[in-house]
Amino acid sequence: MKSGQIHEAMEILTEAVRYWQTPAVTIVSQREGDPFKVLISCILSLRTQDRTTGPASARLFALADTPEKMVKLLPEDIEKAIYPVGFYRTKSVTILNICRTLLDSYQGKVPDDLDELLKLKGVGRKTANLVLTLGFCKEGICVDTHVHRICNRWGYVLTKTPEETEFALRKKLPRQYWLRINDLLVTYGQNQCTPISPKCSSCPLVDMCDRVGVGKSR
Repeated sequence: MKSGQIHEAMEILTEAVRYWQTPAVTIVSQREGDPFKVLISCILSLRTQDRTTGPASARLFALADTPEKMVKLLPEDIEKAIYPVGFYRTKSVTILNICRTLLDSYQGKVPDDLDELLKLKGVGRKTANLVLTLGFCKEGICVDTHVHRICNRWGYVLTKTPEETEFALRKKLPRQYWLRINDLLVTYGQNQCTPISPKCSSCPLVDMCDRVGVGKSR
């Protein structure tokens, strides 16, 4: 994909994703408008499919929807609520630790600064950027496995890790797409540009895509 084609690609994807399921964490942000719930949903979503993340988030927030309420729960209470998300036992401890830190160091509020978010144990660049973009509508580029894979598959960047992709996109991607690229490419990656055997024959971007690394496709 040539640099100048990114505008057309984003326009096409914006239309295409209307017919697919919105990512679970995005739904939480749209419904709740609460950075804390976005943060916790992000933690739950790691290595977990959306069909599990959404209901698990709802069950947990029915028990506790603020850091103050969350720290009153036992790890076992959180585990039961979020099961079967991936690594649910580890995540219950992570959630409690984050909530204690928010209460001790941030007056119970989720910080709206990337560096401060990264100080929270268990929060990496992907989660921190997603909290910024979905929780605060502030500039950030959230690069998960879909964004990393697709941008390299397009030939738009040439990187080896999601972190490298984030910094490459910060240099190359027009700022108007920073907040939207994760939503668009996660939805596109789940439904069209799948990790294995992508649906190239019906892809609206096939003529722009370099198809780097694509062997078998549909």
